[in-house]
Amino acid sequence: MAVKGMNLCNVCCLLLYFITAVLAGRDFYKILGVSKSASIRDIKKAYRKLALQLHPDRNPDDPEAQDKFADLGAAYEVLSDEEKRKQYDAYGEDGLKEGHHGSHNDIFSSFFGDFGFMFGGNRQQQDRNIPRGNDIVLDLEVTLEEVYSGNFVEVVRNKPIAKEAPGKRKCNCRQEMRTTQLGPGRFQMTQEVVCDECPNIKLVNEERTLEVEIEQGVRDEMEYPFIGEGEPHIDGEPGDLRFRIKVLKHPVFERRGDDLYTNVTISLVEALVGFEMDITHLDGHKVHIVRDKITKPGARLWKKGEGLPYFDNINIRGSLIITFDVDFPQTQLDEQQKDGIQSLLKQGSIQKVYNGLQGY
Repeated sequence: MAVKGMNLCNVCCLLLYFITAVLAGRDFYKILGVSKSASIRDIKKAYRKLALQLHPDRNPDDPEAQDKFADLGAAYEVLSDEEKRKQYDAYGEDGLKEGHHGSHNDIFSSFFGDFGFMFGGNRQQQDRNIPRGNDIVLDLEVTLEEVYSGNFVEVVRNKPIAKEAPGKRKCNCRQEMRTTQLGPGRFQMTQEVVCDECPNIKLVNEERTLEVEIEQGVRDEMEYPFIGEGEPHIDGEPGDLRFRIKVLKHPVFERRGDDLYTNVTISLVEALVGFEMDITHLDGHKVHIVRDKITKPGARLWKKGEGLPYFDNINIRGSLIITFDVDFPQTQLDEQQKDGIQSLLKQGSIQKVYNGLQGY
């Protein structure tokens, strides 16, 4: 009898576990592969990476691809919204049932454009007979801090969308040859414009928010394409929108490839006896410098691994090259001070004249 009671208890516990799991809904953090403390940037980065991997067009042989992609879109929609995320953390997915759910395709297109990356090919492989609207190239200014750490930039755009309007219009117009018989054995060939009849179209501006990822180590003049987000064509497909990266000048650091250059001015005393200091880097961390020997004007110090991340492998970084300038005192020395310095340094006159630019 006691054994039966224990079995019944186990069954009830198991049933309660499954009911709790069902009511809890999907684990959106697990779907995106992020922790519960993940920042909005971490969430956007995770979605962008997984959206390309799980898109149904890229996984035609996976019967669950559509469900996986839908789960991913739902997870991003909730966790990228501060209010929805709070509700989800407090009550689980069940607390969101009454809310409005957006289109997962709209989320995807905000990162990649209307047609993603054309998983089956590219725009050049499409039918060249289909007319296309003009491409748009926009300069996107980014800071050196964003190049170092990465970022997501929201761009709000008013995009002209083709909508059906009352009436008909001529479309798909083309030149065709027409043959007319003038008499026995006599024909005349003429060229004329032939058009189809299509529903009328009007362009209506719709506000779109595009998410542009500034990847770590991105280079100047690189372009981020958004397929189908360019100028519309009423008889064909829209062109593309491309964001061209323009890295802004920085007051402290200069970029050369993946290396960073900066200058540090020290006093003459520091140049002679040594010094210790910190340089605040682009992400706020400190680069510690110790000099226990004489530092000449124009001397350089290389700090490996303190440059920018490589674009192709962010685990590898360039160098930080520090050039030292020496600030000489502005006050003039009296004879006693001059004799004291000469006695201390024990250095004779060196007045060498040479070609300092040789080899340049």
